[in-house]
Amino acid sequence: MQTRSIGSLTVSTVGLGCNNFGWHIDEATSQTVVDAALDAGITHFDTAELYGEGASEAFLGRALGSRRDEVVIATKFGYRSGDGPTGKGAPDAVRAACEGSLRRLGTDRIDLYYLHRPDPATPIADTLGALADLVTEGKVREVGCSGFSADQLREAEAAATGVRFVAVQNEYSLLHREPEDGMLDACHEADVAFVPYFPLKSGLLTGKYRKGDAPPEGSRLGGAEGSRFQSMGDALLTPANLDTVERLIAFSEACGHTILDLAFAYLLAHEPVASVIAGATKPSQIGGNVAAAAWTLSPDDLAEVDAVLAATA
Repeated sequence: MQTRSIGSLTVSTVGLGCNNFGWHIDEATSQTVVDAALDAGITHFDTAELYGEGASEAFLGRALGSRRDEVVIATKFGYRSGDGPTGKGAPDAVRAACEGSLRRLGTDRIDLYYLHRPDPATPIADTLGALADLVTEGKVREVGCSGFSADQLREAEAAATGVRFVAVQNEYSLLHREPEDGMLDACHEADVAFVPYFPLKSGLLTGKYRKGDAPPEGSRLGGAEGSRFQSMGDALLTPANLDTVERLIAFSEACGHTILDLAFAYLLAHEPVASVIAGATKPSQIGGNVAAAAWTLSPDDLAEVDAVLAATA
């Protein structure tokens, strides 16, 4: 497994997203997923206080057990509603959230601590000041932000007097290229790592959803009528998206790879990207994600992919 840097941290180029823990899979299954990730060489584990209403952090901490020091744990605060009138990024709220995450994770420090969403009620300098205190105390090693725009990142960079954001985590995939419209440049300018999530666009970029075929039974985007997964499938399984998928499959196969390989390789070909966060609900999904990171796209490959995406935009 290749590694890259996020601030002072060294992480595997594929990270395990633990957003399914406590929501879609139980603790026993979460344990098998974590074990498979560790065995595959994944050293970057991403969770949040929000996921599973705290259960994700607890499951992850117990699953890592004595191997905790072998990995980088990233978690997030400041997404949950009802945090009170002071705002989710206010110093007292930041400290309380950190103490809660440390307790659930069963660890004495958080390696990478993200502000999950911007807090318009709190000046970013105040949030950074609170995070700086946690770094000084040894409870946090590095800090990042999620859901920020390029302008918000620049504002945070200008406000930082000590501790600064070293990572941005936003959605990015072959079918969601918004970060290419300024955020990747902003990260490059500020020497900030970019960490994509939803690289497979809810499974659409795995190759199991094909034009002209019904979604596989039991698949996420083939959800039961009236379910939230049905509405997700209706939004994603559009003729335009499926046309794009078919073109990407054809390109990948011509190169001797799969569209899943391409989904990871494309993101890792963009310099600010440090580690791609991918969730898993079963151990068997880990191997494919890890193998995908081994494909390095050439400049000609990237140009051809860009042409495919432009043709179906």
